[in-house]
Amino acid sequence: MAAIAALTLATIVHSPAASTARVSVGDAKPTSRPPAPATPAPTTPVPSTAAPTTPPATTTPPPPSLPKIIDALAGSHTGSLSVAVAELDGSRSDAYARGDNDDGTFDTASIVKVDILAALLLRAQREGTSLSGRERDLATDMIEASDNDAALALWEDIGGAAGLHTANKKLGLRHTTGGPGDLWGLTQTTAPDQIALLRAVFTTHSALTAASRSYLTGLMKSVESGQRWGVSAADSDGSGYAIKNGWLQRSATGLWDINSIGEVRYQGHTLLISVLSEGQYSEQGAIDLVQRVALAAAKTLVAEPAK
Repeated sequence: MAAIAALTLATIVHSPAASTARVSVGDAKPTSRPPAPATPAPTTPVPSTAAPTTPPATTTPPPPSLPKIIDALAGSHTGSLSVAVAELDGSRSDAYARGDNDDGTFDTASIVKVDILAALLLRAQREGTSLSGRERDLATDMIEASDNDAALALWEDIGGAAGLHTANKKLGLRHTTGGPGDLWGLTQTTAPDQIALLRAVFTTHSALTAASRSYLTGLMKSVESGQRWGVSAADSDGSGYAIKNGWLQRSATGLWDINSIGEVRYQGHTLLISVLSEGQYSEQGAIDLVQRVALAAAKTLVAEPAK
């Protein structure tokens, strides 16, 4: 029996259950709390010595140039086109011509009527007289209604092409040549020359007196409703504009000359604009083109920095 008891005791001591019991006793709950974690000491940020980075500057691309805009507008239009635009105060101006017009001159058609009246007013100033009642009636019909018979009568009064040339030397036109004989509508001019004429009409730097300028601009502001197309398309302020248009279908080709000159107000700027065209297939198509070009010229000039 003693041997059996010893064997039983040895079995209990080495059994897995006995080992587990000893581990359970050893894992009894501790009688003290674990140490609290250490609190790190506060740190003072060290200022960086690196140079601050500057974000790259953003550059605004320049607006498209007048030639690019006009070429895009003209597209597949045939013929030649020229435009000139200037601030009334002379602070900036621009001009561009496209097409196969080698010398840059165009038939004036009826825009020459402004030049004819300016020449008539200069003659009256030189002689110390005023326009007669007849001349005033003819001038009104010539500018407001674009009457050709009235234009011919006053063309003869100023002495035709020779008289126009004499007046233009005083008005600052250097590249305008009067039409042959009675063909006043075939007077040749350039868009920049028409800006020179408009400066003589609308600014004080002129051979025309204040009274003459006021008379002429008054007529240009009163053209008939059916003739208010053209550079007036660039007038955005609704404050009034002064214009004269010209249109002529050439008998030899059937193609159209469509021209427009005048003073407009665009976004607070007073602008002088001249648009000349020739060799156009359609009268209305050419009018539409002239109007788009006038508006584009105004937008482009106003977007440019003043000189």
